[in-house]
Amino acid sequence: MVPLVGGKAANLGELLSAGLPVPDGFCLTTAAYRLATGGDANGAAGPLAGIHQALQTTADGDLPAMAALAGQARDIIRSAPVPPGIAEALQAAYAALGNDVPVAVRSSATAEDLPSASFAGQQDTYLNVVGAAAVVEAVRSCWASLWTDRAVSYRATRGIDPASVALAVVVQRMVDATAAGVLFTANALTGRRQQAVIDASPGLGEAVVSGAVNPDRFVVDPVAGRVLERHLGDKRIAVRPISGGGTRTVAVSNGGAAACLTDQQAGDLAALGLRVEQHCGAPQDIEWAIDGGGQLWLTQSRPITTLFPVPQRTGRGAGTPAPGTTGGAGSAAKRAVGEGARVYLCFSLAQGLVRPITPMGLAAFRLIASSVARAAQIDVPEPRNGPPPYAEAAQRIYFDMTAVARSTTGRRIVPRVFDVMEARSATVLRKVFEDPRFSVTRRTPLALLRHVLPAAAHARMPETLLRAVFRPNVALRRANRLPREFGDSIQLPAGATPLRRLDHAEHVLSTRIFSVVPSILPLPALGFAALALAGKLLGGGRWDDLEVVLRGLPNNVTTEMDLELWRLARVIRNDGGSRAAVTGRKPAALAEDYKGGQLPAELQAGLARFMGQYGHRAIAEIDVGMPRWSDDPTHILGVLANYLRLDAGATAPDAKFSNAGEEAEAQVLRLVAEARARGRLRGAVVRAALRRARLFAGLRELPKFQLVVGLAEVRKQLAMVGEALAAAGAVDAPDDVFFLNLDEARAGLLKGKAAGAAEGADGEPGAGPADMRGLVAGRREAYALELKRRHVPRVLLSDGTEPEALQPAGTSKEPAVPGTLTGSPASAGTVTAAARVILDPVGAHLEPGEILVAPSTDPGWTPLFLTAGGLVMEMGGPNSHGAVVAREYGIPAVVGVPDATLLLTSGQQITVDGGAGTVVPS
Repeated sequence: MVPLVGGKAANLGELLSAGLPVPDGFCLTTAAYRLATGGDANGAAGPLAGIHQALQTTADGDLPAMAALAGQARDIIRSAPVPPGIAEALQAAYAALGNDVPVAVRSSATAEDLPSASFAGQQDTYLNVVGAAAVVEAVRSCWASLWTDRAVSYRATRGIDPASVALAVVVQRMVDATAAGVLFTANALTGRRQQAVIDASPGLGEAVVSGAVNPDRFVVDPVAGRVLERHLGDKRIAVRPISGGGTRTVAVSNGGAAACLTDQQAGDLAALGLRVEQHCGAPQDIEWAIDGGGQLWLTQSRPITTLFPVPQRTGRGAGTPAPGTTGGAGSAAKRAVGEGARVYLCFSLAQGLVRPITPMGLAAFRLIASSVARAAQIDVPEPRNGPPPYAEAAQRIYFDMTAVARSTTGRRIVPRVFDVMEARSATVLRKVFEDPRFSVTRRTPLALLRHVLPAAAHARMPETLLRAVFRPNVALRRANRLPREFGDSIQLPAGATPLRRLDHAEHVLSTRIFSVVPSILPLPALGFAALALAGKLLGGGRWDDLEVVLRGLPNNVTTEMDLELWRLARVIRNDGGSRAAVTGRKPAALAEDYKGGQLPAELQAGLARFMGQYGHRAIAEIDVGMPRWSDDPTHILGVLANYLRLDAGATAPDAKFSNAGEEAEAQVLRLVAEARARGRLRGAVVRAALRRARLFAGLRELPKFQLVVGLAEVRKQLAMVGEALAAAGAVDAPDDVFFLNLDEARAGLLKGKAAGAAEGADGEPGAGPADMRGLVAGRREAYALELKRRHVPRVLLSDGTEPEALQPAGTSKEPAVPGTLTGSPASAGTVTAAARVILDPVGAHLEPGEILVAPSTDPGWTPLFLTAGGLVMEMGGPNSHGAVVAREYGIPAVVGVPDATLLLTSGQQITVDGGAGTVVPS
């Protein structure tokens, strides 16, 4: 009933329907607001229509203009008389509560207290209103508060159409509270479910809600009714009702001497909150009050919108939660109580991916993960659900790491892997291992070997390793042939039916994509193992020296891609027409001309050559739902424009890369000479190890490159399936198919096929295609909301706890300079320059020499590295993608810096020390 009564009233109605204690009252609907503001009950805006239109054309950041329009709207409402019929109905409903009963008059907007956003405090509430005339005026003031400056700005930043919002008004009997406040049924700081947090203060709850008082805080186990933590606030003021109407703020002497709730009251309140959560199906933010007789009252409840959902296993046909839902977080937490604690690691972040993954992207990854599990002889009952450890939350991929935590071998190996992939995750995992709930139950590696050895043997990994050790050049040639051979082998002939295309996409995902990865993976693994061996033979503790060996690495497909793009930029620079087009027009317009073959000849041909080699790549490329560069070259054209601002010469990317390679080769010679001085054999082994490190370490990008080749073919086939669905009317546009999963796409095709057969048989229309437009619209809305999420937990427990929030996972020593940010050293060197915070590389502008500050990076970001003077990332470890590429380009880099994109601002001068792992704002 939100469109009729607004979010607050709808939620209060839910509480009443559950038999929960809510003060008596009534509600004026949104129809009353529309009539009172000169429109009609069906939604016509009347005098406010012009304000709506003007706001839609006002820029979100133009606060003075929005404030002026908001003021005009308030004036319209305040100057209009309340229609007699509404005033009479209001007075009659008020009289039914009793004779001059004190009431609270509260705004209830249609864009308020929703699962996707609380909008808390955006509209006004009037307390202890006494008398019919005063109630009518309070209602008018509530209507006007829909147009406060803060409310208008808040809605604009969230893209809410001002014409779609209306206001209902709740009128409730006042609770003469001895204590009141706020209750969260989950701990919003740590994420832990079924741990209630209560803020309480004497008098009315306004003092707590407005932040005017330091309240008492209780952390309570709502099941046991036990107070876990108690912190007394000073409670220097209290808000009290005034006889005859209104409130006053009074000073409280010695307010911090005693708690305003007993432990029994705190426990009862937490238990009541648990009942509310169970009825609503999600953790709640509740306002409450206790009257003089000790009765608990609920005056408001809304979903906690900031909690990250608990990872869950997927079911057959699983899609994306409805917009704004917590993805079943409440039920998952309840299941965890009975099943024992679990620990989940975010695979998306480990891949440098902060953004959500489309529903089809998740469906594709479930099949790929199942193929990996089957190769390791792990039972996968339904491949479409993913393997047993697979889970999802907030459209991100998580893996259940509980078995790792309970295994001695897992504890030893997995954090070391993440030390070089995503160092903060490794730190958090080690902290989780100290939790007694995850004590070791498996002390031998037999279970691991039972899965790893058959998979290794099937993929002929021992043979690959032996070839790499004794015939490295042969092994390298075989590895470099694989992507081309694989790409050729998965092509589907033209003319296939949509169902055949869908079958082919599923076949590639479930059997082909992963099959070639084990043929490549041993080579970069050998390269880094060889580097570690050389370090041990040189005496250990030599990372600073060994890091130089990894600069300017050959055989890295991503580096080769970036340098190829730089070579194209040099061609463009020397062609007047191409240079003028790239520097003088917007990338999106150039992209349209490229698709039509209308760019200047040199630019058109060069871009076509680049797309022929690398057009299958993309931003967030492990998501099959993301457009490839060949689909939309806008990003690449923007990067080319950035490159044209670089000067050729010693600072050019190809020269810097070449110099880095020469520096690395010189370092190899120095280290070999040092080892030879301690023995000829030692010197020979160090030389062989370092040579193989340089030969094979760059291949670390090849398995993912291979995966993306397969995903590009899958996307191509699914796009044609989408065309068939759109032609049948099942979806609005072909790319809507990426907001379905594989089962849904198949159902749509089969429905359309059956309908066509029925029509062909008897000349009458068939059942029609499966209409999935509503499903797609909901998924797109949920996806758009998740795109705005800035914080994604690396590790989560099954009760919702985010271990990193309990104790920050720093990776360096305490900073010596105030304001210093610390992370993991990734690429040695020091640079001082302006920061450029970039959350999405598409269309990003990075001046030559600026320091790129990003949440994470994948290969789609790396073209920006050629113009960057340094790199700071929130995610990553010394061997994560961004760190490796930064070293190869010789730019200083620090990774795993908590909240770097929030703490640093574009244009701010910072000093990045890639050896110390510090970022110092100037």
